[in-house]
Amino acid sequence: MKKLISAAWLALSLTVAAAYGEEIIVKTAPPRAIVERRPAAPSHDHVWIAGYHRWDGHAYVWTSGRWELPPRPHAVWVAPRWEHRHDGYVFIEGRWK
Repeated sequence: MKKLISAAWLALSLTVAAAYGEEIIVKTAPPRAIVERRPAAPSHDHVWIAGYHRWDGHAYVWTSGRWELPPRPHAVWVAPRWEHRHDGYVFIEGRWK
């Protein structure tokens, strides 16, 4: 029984993860970025991750910027962006490179 429950839980987790991997096309252009005032960095090693507009399914919502430690030395933050496609706008997640 435990194996069945574990297998069901794994299948559900993979289904949810796959749903997040789909592109969502938004017909309305994103608003201009909000100019944020950066608070002091917690340390010399922290990198500023600028805020961005995300789509919540009904409207654009601002996600504030934050300081973050890179996952490894010399990692570079590639900012998230909205890419224009012929039928709307697609959000490209930010990532460490």
